[in-house]
Amino acid sequence: MARHARKKRFHEENAGFVHLYGLRFRDDKARGEEKTIETDSESAVTSRFPALKSEVGDGEKTLWQEVQGNDSDIILSGGTPMAGIGFHTDAFNSSNWSFEQCMQWAQKHGLKFIECGLIDGCAYIQALGYFPHIASYEDPVQLRRQMDKYGLQFSQIDAAFPMSLPEGATIGVEYVKHAIRYAKLVGAPCVDTTDNRTKPEGMTEREAMAHMKRCYVDIVRMAEAYGIIVNIEPHGYFTTKPKFMAEMLDFCQSPCLRMNMDTGNTFIAGQDPVAFVEQFKDRISHCHVKDVSPALAEAIRGKETGIAISVCAIGDGVNADNIRKCVEILLKNGYKGCFSLECEGSGGLIEKSLAWFRGVLKDAEKTVKKKK
Repeated sequence: MARHARKKRFHEENAGFVHLYGLRFRDDKARGEEKTIETDSESAVTSRFPALKSEVGDGEKTLWQEVQGNDSDIILSGGTPMAGIGFHTDAFNSSNWSFEQCMQWAQKHGLKFIECGLIDGCAYIQALGYFPHIASYEDPVQLRRQMDKYGLQFSQIDAAFPMSLPEGATIGVEYVKHAIRYAKLVGAPCVDTTDNRTKPEGMTEREAMAHMKRCYVDIVRMAEAYGIIVNIEPHGYFTTKPKFMAEMLDFCQSPCLRMNMDTGNTFIAGQDPVAFVEQFKDRISHCHVKDVSPALAEAIRGKETGIAISVCAIGDGVNADNIRKCVEILLKNGYKGCFSLECEGSGGLIEKSLAWFRGVLKDAEKTVKKKK
């Protein structure tokens, strides 16, 4: 098998673990070199991520072996990927764009990462090309090939059903599981989840947390089998409160249960986004970047638990300084994930946001490099 084909297959089959551990493909046989693991041995990785060393039945592979790959001339070594910039296609909901139009926009503006929602089944408006997300009836392998032509890959698939609702145990769990299967085939490393904006009627906080724990334990068991990261996003009644987020991230001890930070939701919920990032920086694998206009902040901050997108250009709102600090904290901590911009796409707002954030990321990288 040619090196390029081996490399492509490796990344397709292990997208979540490659993203999580910062690993890269290394083919020493093709170079005629002696095969060695450059930095991370099995023991080194499993000591940091104990779930990789979980016991399995006779004749089955350990998770580490699954990550390591099947070809004898393919090994893993510690990689140094850089944090990247992407965007959520929610930006073009109001424009009635198709997902392909979003890919064209991303290519035009030099982006490599894209994030969108998954419709479980089909929806007429998406099928007609007026909704910029994907649907599960679309073949994920063919979609991945189409994305390859645009030089794009998913940073995450959004499957944010409000898991705290009673329906989380039925509709929500199955929806997220379908998203995990789809993510595996389409090459997305992460699936995003969250809770509802209000506490479920008829449940105490403890009852709702116990309900969500059962849901997430079930979901993460499957995520581990597929090598996909399940992120929890601060967007609702529980997830925007640090004490509950901390408990949720410990629902099960797994490297596949992590956090999708959102700078806008945490701010709107009345939290300090910088403090939120500082507390959870070791668990963050993906980050939504949203600013908040002064008028919106005055109207709903502390009254709501999140917003869909930034209605002002990112950098023009009251959250801009927080975003800068959050980026620097994450980079200083070794963050290698995607910064996914969530901003209204019409009227040139997202283009202005992208230019501003590219400058922020560049400045943060320089600052972190100097401190080292």
